Parts: sequence; structure tokens; C-alpha cells
Amino acid sequence: MSDEQNLKDHQVLLVGDKIILRDFRLEDITQDYIDWMNDPVVVQFTESRFHPHSIESISDFVEQCRRSPCDLLLGIFSENDGLHLGNIKLGPINSYHRIADIGLIVGRKTHWGKGVASEAIALVRDYAFQGLALHKVTASFYEGNTGSEKAFLKADFVREGVRNMHVKYEDRWMNVIELGCINAK
Repeated sequence: MSDEQNLKDHQVLLVGDKIILRDFRLEDITQDYIDWMNDPVVVQFTESRFHPHSIESISDFVEQCRRSPCDLLLGIFSENDGLHLGNIKLGPINSYHRIADIGLIVGRKTHWGKGVASEAIALVRDYAFQGLALHKVTASFYEGNTGSEKAFLKADFVREGVRNMHVKYEDRWMNVIELGCINAK
């Protein structure tokens, strides 16, 4: 599959105003990153909240993404000083339907609310459309995750649907909001 081969045939480097996205490598794993993934506030709206994370579990995840022909894991780094701020993943990519999902985490709380997530989403969206010729990218978030909602809407995603009472959050059922963005070309 040509789109999937494209993912592994070259290094991805996407440069924005505030951030740089590049292939995330095993050597990028730091104690800060592991600490984010174990911080209940950082992972509160993710499925990662159910498992403790270690150097081994994070390394396994990064290696699994690296080997996958249909997933692209990029680190989000500050354009100013190269500081690791989070990760964004495109995938799985379905090359027949030319669609993929976007998921991200900004673990460095000092950078929350500063446009890092929306810029990362827009850069990956543009890469998906222009570099991989995808037709559509999708995302979802737990209702109440206003940071994700604002970031995706700012990056031109539209709300497509609601999965009512779809996930259990603490002691209650919560909706999941489905978003999409279609390639206009």
C-alpha cells in the first residue's frame, strides 16, 4: 500500500509557528514523559489512565507504532528550545477509504491553553491531506474535555456525532463526541 509505505519510507518533519513535529524515537522517552503518563490530570480523558506506565511500557508503545505500517507517532517539540511537549498519532490509516484517526496528548501542563494542540492537529491534518492524499481525518473526545474540543474545532474539524453514554468516567457514563475534517481537494 503506497500510503502506508510512505509512512515508513522517510522521516516526517512538520514545522509550525510554535512547534515542530517529528518522528518520535525511543531516545526521546524521558522520565518527564513517563511522569505525564502517570499523572491522573494529564490522562484523565484517555484510555491510558487505566494502566501504570513505565520505561518498558512506553518503549513498547513507541516501538509498536514505529513498526506499524499504518500508524504514525510524532513528538510535539517546542520550536524555541526543542522541549518535548507531547505526542500526536495519525492512525490507523485505512488506505482503501483514505481515512485516519488523530489522537494526541500534551503532557507538559505549562503549555496547556497556548495553542500547541490545535497547531499540532492542523499540521498533521495538512500532512494527511497533502502528503498522504487522505480523504478524511477523524477524532473523538470525552464530552467535558473542553481543551480537546477547542483544539480540534480551531483546526477546522466539525462535530459529526455523539456516542451517547459510551464510556464510563469515574462513576458515571459519559458521551463521546465524534469529529471529522474532510479534504476539500
